[in-house]
Formats: sequence, structure tokens, C-alpha cells
Amino acid sequence: MPTLGVNVDHVATIRQARGGKEPDPVQAAVLAELAGAHGITAHLREDRRHMQDRDIYLLKQTITTHLNLEMAATQEMTQVAIDVAPYMATLVPERRDERTTEGGLAVREKERDIAKVVEQLHEHNILVSLFIDPDIQQVKAAAHTGATHIELHTGYYANASGREAQEEEVGRLQDAAIAAHKLGLRVNAGHGLNYRTTARVASLDHIEELNIGHAIIARAVLVGMDLAVRDMLAVM
Repeated sequence: MPTLGVNVDHVATIRQARGGKEPDPVQAAVLAELAGAHGITAHLREDRRHMQDRDIYLLKQTITTHLNLEMAATQEMTQVAIDVAPYMATLVPERRDERTTEGGLAVREKERDIAKVVEQLHEHNILVSLFIDPDIQQVKAAAHTGATHIELHTGYYANASGREAQEEEVGRLQDAAIAAHKLGLRVNAGHGLNYRTTARVASLDHIEELNIGHAIIARAVLVGMDLAVRDMLAVM
């Protein structure tokens, strides 16, 4: 089965709603690890709407698995990543007016610029993943940037209505994963997955890790982080 990376952004979202210190996403990350999570994912947005710089630095110092830092492909975020030195940096698109990431990175239109960021991060021994739609052309473009990994955007599958539409999206994910594998890319996946939709993606060939946040944090509010993570691992 794939490994599980728990995204703790939404713990920070709850904290920022009141502008206080609780709940602490760093504490949540520790509990997720104790429950069996294989890694921790966090997105430091340019507008700092949820995760703060302090959170990212403390996560790196505190967690015992690996830190996957989601970030825009900007010079500011690249410098933060170099300073923090996460295990992996996942380059994602950002728009200030979006509630959450709405689609994959348009790698084909920005191959040269993205390749420069990838090279900078690799120079500091940071693995780089590109968050992309399950599109063969985007997969091919990702391979040209020097990135070692991709993360397939599963939101279209997670939001698909009806079995036929879901299976069509599953087919796109599987085709993209196979293409990436043939090109020497390692494959992660995530976005919008929950306790009903995760198992299907976890069964696909070449998917190495699933990054899941909102569904786990939403269940943790009701049953606690330990049980929420263990339940997701059981689904996987």
C-alpha cells in the first residue's frame, strides 16, 4: 500500500480563525506520527493564511518522519525551503482568492522557470515534487524539469459525481502514474480524498504516497487525531 502523509494545514486554519496559539499544528503532527503517519505535509502560502513560518521551522525540528513542504515556485518560498531543508518540496500553484488549491501546476507553460527552482532545491539536497493534473502532457513536461517526483491531483476524481465519472478519473490517474513511472518519476497523489474515495486511489499501480489533510482533520475534530489517522490507514 502507499504510505500516508498527513497534511496539518487545517489545524492551523482553526487556530488562525481566532488568532491565538491553539490548536497547534506541530502538536497535531506529532500525534499523527504516533498514530502511524509516514510523513507530514504542510503548505506555507505566500499570504500565510494558515501555516506560519514558525510552524514550518518547528515541524522540521520536531517530527521524526519526513517533512513535505508545499510551496509556490517563487524565490521567496525557495529561500524558505533552503533554510528549513525539508525532505521534499512540492511545488504547487497559488491564487490569493482560492479557498484551496484548485488544480495542478501548469508545467508545460513554465518548464524553464520551474526547472530553475528545481535545480536550486536539488543543490541543497531537497527532493522536488510537482503537483500536477493527471494529464500525460503535464507528466512529460514535469520530467523535463529535473524533478524527481510528481503528485497527481486527485480532486477531479474526489469530486466526480457517479460511478462512471469516477472510473473515468481513475483511468486518467492510472494512465498518468504509468507514464510517470516509465519516465523515471516517482508518483504521489492527493487532494480532496476522504474515507470513501481513498481506497480506490491507494490500489493504483505506482502510487507511492497519498497526502491527505482535510478529511483527516475533519474527523479528528470529532474522534481525535489518533483514531482519525488509524482509520485512514485502515482504509488504505
